[in-house]
Amino acid sequence: MNIAIISRGENLYSTRSLFKAGASRNHVMEVLDPNRCTQAIEDGKPVLYFNNEPVNDLDAVIPRIGASNTYFGAALVRHFQSMGVFCVVQAEPILQSRNKWTCNQVLAHAKIPVPKTVLGTSGDVEGMLDIFGDPPYIIKVLQGTHGHGVILAETYRGAVSTIETLLTSKVRFVIQEFIEESNGSDLRAIVVDGKVVGAMKRQGQDGEFRSNLHRGGSSEVIKLSYAEENLALRAAKALRLGVCGVDILQSNRGPLVLEVNSTPGLEGIETTTGISIAGQIISYIERNKRR
Repeated sequence: MNIAIISRGENLYSTRSLFKAGASRNHVMEVLDPNRCTQAIEDGKPVLYFNNEPVNDLDAVIPRIGASNTYFGAALVRHFQSMGVFCVVQAEPILQSRNKWTCNQVLAHAKIPVPKTVLGTSGDVEGMLDIFGDPPYIIKVLQGTHGHGVILAETYRGAVSTIETLLTSKVRFVIQEFIEESNGSDLRAIVVDGKVVGAMKRQGQDGEFRSNLHRGGSSEVIKLSYAEENLALRAAKALRLGVCGVDILQSNRGPLVLEVNSTPGLEGIETTTGISIAGQIISYIERNKRR
């Protein structure tokens, strides 16, 4: 098959891992930088050009859409869908998962437990905080990644000041309860085609409430409980994501979905578990093209 990876960084670990996994199975692999793609509609049909050359021979694409390129990247994926190309993740699920509030709304509709969350508005700031009770509070911008745009407000007045600053700057955000018992850790489950194919526990550095490996956190292999695995699968299904990373917090009231990532990094999970997640994604494409 001819498979393209939509990525702005052909030397990034995840892109290289996917390329290698596909090539090892005798697929023709290529990397398409979305910034060098031109989408067009000609004679009522979707047409795509890459470096001014028509792209019309692809069987499947693997989107690796960064947060800074969400709108254009999702539009490109939607264009491939309209061309009849199999997309590992589709455009609307990418957009829904990338926006933290929209993602929580979808999960809530599916009755999937998440931390208590409030959409930041220009209304009664103190009233919003009163929903949570005593501090600390977590404040998140809607489209941050790798732990960026996540603030721990340890005092009530500090939270008010932060929220007022975000409102003045017209930055969209949510307020979320702080799950103290998670102790700066979370679980990352990778779901591919309705199955958890790898999982790890991430632990933040001492004094760090964020567990992201990009922020110096550590990781270890973990076997998910039935409840945790079931939660990850339900979250992926609710968001209609064929491939995703589901971040789960272990709380006193059971596992909670923290976030769902439609473009999960592969380096941390593959290095920690020794599992070729990239190979699992290529297998997913092969199964779907045989149907």
